[in-house]
Formats: sequence, C-alpha cells, structure tokens
Amino acid sequence: MQTNELRRFIKTTEKMVIPDKVATTTQGSAMLRKLPLQLQRYIVDRGAKTNPYMSFIVEPYATFLSFEIINPAAMEKLLPPNYSLFPSAMFSDSPKRPCAIVSAFNVHTSVFWGSRVEFYVIAENCKTGLLSWIIGQYESNTHSYDPSQGFIGPSTSHSVVTTSYLGEIIIDVASARSNDGLALVADLKNSVLAELDQRLWVEGNLSVDYGGELQQCTKPFSLVFDPKEMAQALKLPLTDIALCTNTFGSGALDPKPFEVACFPYAQHFVTTSVPTATSMRTADDLEHAVNEISDKMNAPQETDCRQESTTGR
Repeated sequence: MQTNELRRFIKTTEKMVIPDKVATTTQGSAMLRKLPLQLQRYIVDRGAKTNPYMSFIVEPYATFLSFEIINPAAMEKLLPPNYSLFPSAMFSDSPKRPCAIVSAFNVHTSVFWGSRVEFYVIAENCKTGLLSWIIGQYESNTHSYDPSQGFIGPSTSHSVVTTSYLGEIIIDVASARSNDGLALVADLKNSVLAELDQRLWVEGNLSVDYGGELQQCTKPFSLVFDPKEMAQALKLPLTDIALCTNTFGSGALDPKPFEVACFPYAQHFVTTSVPTATSMRTADDLEHAVNEISDKMNAPQETDCRQESTTGR
C-alpha cells in the first residue's frame, strides 16, 4: 500500500469517530439493554443497513500475552463448531504451540470509547482453512454489544491500561461481575521491534469469531486494515514482565506467558456493524478493501503535509 493511501485510510477511520455521536450511542445503549434480546438484534440489524461500517482505532501500547494451552479439552469447549486448536505464535521466531492470547488496550470507535481486556483461543476454521481468533471472553469499562448478550453495560469495577514516564505499561483491570482480572507491569526499555507471524496477525484477523458463552452463531467476521500495521511489534523480554494477576483461561493455560507483544503505534481498523463474513483471504485482499472503504466514505485526497515544496530551489 502506498503511503498516501495509508494516510487517507487513517484519516477516514479517525473521522468516523465523532465524540458527540459516541456519547449519544452510549446513552442510547442503556435504554436498549432493557429491551428483549431479539428486539435488540433487530434494531442493530436495521441500523447496520444505513450505517454498515464502524471504525475501531486501537491506541498505542496495546499489549498481548500468549500462553501455552496445557489442558486442550478445556479450551476446545470454548470453540464454535467446525474449529480446532492450531499451534501458533505471535512472533515469527517463536516456536509454535497451541495457545490462547490475552490482550489489554485502549480503544476509540464510532460507537464506544474506553478500555478492554479480551481473551482469545487461536484455532483453525475447518471449513475455510483460515487461522482464526476466537473471542471467548472480554471485560470493558464502557458499553458493548455482541450477538449473544446484546447490549451490556460496563463490566469492570476498575480498568487501568496506561503507561508511565519510566517506560512501563501498567495494566490493572478487574471484573465487577466475577473474580476475573488482569494486572501486570511491563518494562519496555529492553524491548525490540520483531517480525510478527503473518498467518496469525493478517490471516487470523480475517476470521474472527465468538466462542464460549459469547457464541450465538458461527459467523466469522473480518477486520479491514493495512496489513503492514501487523508487520512488527515490540517483543518484550519475559524477565521484564511482572504478571500479578491473570484469571483468563485459569487452569487450562501455563500460568506464565511464552511471549509478550506490544504495538507502540495506533492501529486503524474498519469492520461491519454486525458480524458479517467476507471472502477476503490475503494481504492483497485487505489492501483492496482498504482503498474501497476509503472511496466509499468519500475521504478527500489530501496533500501530504510532509512533502516539502521545491519552489525556489
């Protein structure tokens, strides 16, 4: 993807986030939560016809911890039909093994704004052959919607996902509904940019599904993004991670992560308002979709502000 195309897509996704409309949606979700689930789904489906896309901007320092699965039977119970566990790793130089990933990040979108912790099981879709991220659980300090639960309010008693001038990532998130939580401090000073496994990060994000109690129907959906945003991330030495609490996947995972990744820049995604399958399978498909969405959203062709004028030279 050309640099100007990337910048146009970034501006397109950011322009879709209008704080006043996000606030209105947040207020409206409190009312919608009171409606029967079937009516909630009907309203969301109707709204998606007039506003089919939502932007999803993950802010810098999103952190991912990968844990080896030591109880495959327990993790398999979280998978939707036609999925199977598949050995994976976040970085291209890490040995692959059956794994689950816990992430913590701040995010602003066209419909909500806040922080999230998400728990994924990495599996292969037996019908499409695509590596997939299966969302088994999440906690958030803002409102959410998923097909199984409908609209739900904030689920955390507190949610801290931040950084310090000491070069640390500080995460402390606790559920208000259960004993689940994630708390850690990660020192970034010794981290280095390393190449990510492209099958996991590019192909996997073309096939995202819900599992466990979140499973409503098997409709894998895709994120649209510049695949180069998934080219590399900071690889953190495990000795620089102080993991105080992680209850996600408890008993089924090795309690110590085998790799930790952090993205020191914002990532810009577009997805459909309701889970919708697509035919995308490759990085080329993604690049085509990025430009198509930018065109649909009527993003103007902007002048590259970094390009110096040669007048008078």
